[in-house]
Amino acid sequence: MTLTGTWSYPTAIRFGAGRIEELPAACADAGIARPLFVTDRGLAALPVTVGALDILEAGGLGRACFAEVDPNPTERNLDAGVAAFRAGGHDGVVAFGGGSALDLGKMIAFMAGQTRPVWDFEDVGDWWTRADADAIAPTVAVPTTAGTGSEVGRASVITNSETRVKKIIFHPKVLPAVVIADPALTVGMPKPITAGTGMDAFAHCLEAYCSPFYHPMGQGIALEGMRLVHENLCRAYADGGDLEARAHMMAAASMGATAFQKGLGAIHALSHPVGAVFDTHHGTTNACVMPYVLDMNRPAVAERLAQAAAYLGIEGGYAGFHDRVLELRETLGIPKTLGAMGVSADRLDDLTAMALEDPTAGGNPVPMTAENTRALLEACI
Repeated sequence: MTLTGTWSYPTAIRFGAGRIEELPAACADAGIARPLFVTDRGLAALPVTVGALDILEAGGLGRACFAEVDPNPTERNLDAGVAAFRAGGHDGVVAFGGGSALDLGKMIAFMAGQTRPVWDFEDVGDWWTRADADAIAPTVAVPTTAGTGSEVGRASVITNSETRVKKIIFHPKVLPAVVIADPALTVGMPKPITAGTGMDAFAHCLEAYCSPFYHPMGQGIALEGMRLVHENLCRAYADGGDLEARAHMMAAASMGATAFQKGLGAIHALSHPVGAVFDTHHGTTNACVMPYVLDMNRPAVAERLAQAAAYLGIEGGYAGFHDRVLELRETLGIPKTLGAMGVSADRLDDLTAMALEDPTAGGNPVPMTAENTRALLEACI
């Protein structure tokens, strides 16, 4: 089976190894003639990034690059990016990299034409309608990791540098106009990044699948996404050059972000504040807390996850599924506690309050309270 295709769900996606060569055509489809290439500091000088900039330049689109992107991007990164966008007279963004670069790239395109502060567009009620939709520039997204699925997302996560709180900024037109999903770009990912981003994709699918909200399309996508991670993440981790496994993981990442329109839950409600306060890797944090959240949610999800286990070919129902999560953590070298990741209990009250305020908390199948959330964090730490 040839793992390539051109899809139109949830946006235009050019999927397959080598399709980075189509970057100029993707920009043309998006109506971009003067792109700002946004990536993170760690990627900026690597051959994979230089190659993409060479392709842009050869296509007559220049090679203007902005790389002031932190691992957990802040409004300061955003302000600098918007200034670069405006100063260069750009008309769109090529967001290239992992979730941080994709999130910030989308926000630069979103905010470049706005006059209100970014926090006015937080994913609360209908705040997104405050934006001038006609002033939102188009984005072409090129993921180089297989995890966040930000390439097919209508929101970005931005950390407030003053309060250290992660905020979800939403608008329907933040969804990239075109995605180039080239699994060959992920071949050079280090093992810890392969593990953390892959488990992020699994967390998206798992939480969407367990969310109590009604969304059968999201439910089906989440289930198949879990299967792809279950069968391919350890392969990609063991052999970074396994292009078939890399392709399946890249598809699973996009599927997770598509599915979580159905909802997320306590895994993300915990990992957002932990990442904001302690600057931990988002996907690795998700993987660390995952079994503890499953324990808390067991009364509400045991039957549903037993059905998922059967589909994934895991024996033992819910218990077998839980054991598989523990096995994945062990195989992938994920820390077993947040304490091992540098998270200290002295911020427990703050983390509890922040988790309860996080928008993802409302999608947890067991209602999150001050008592059970604090107990959950204590167990994780």
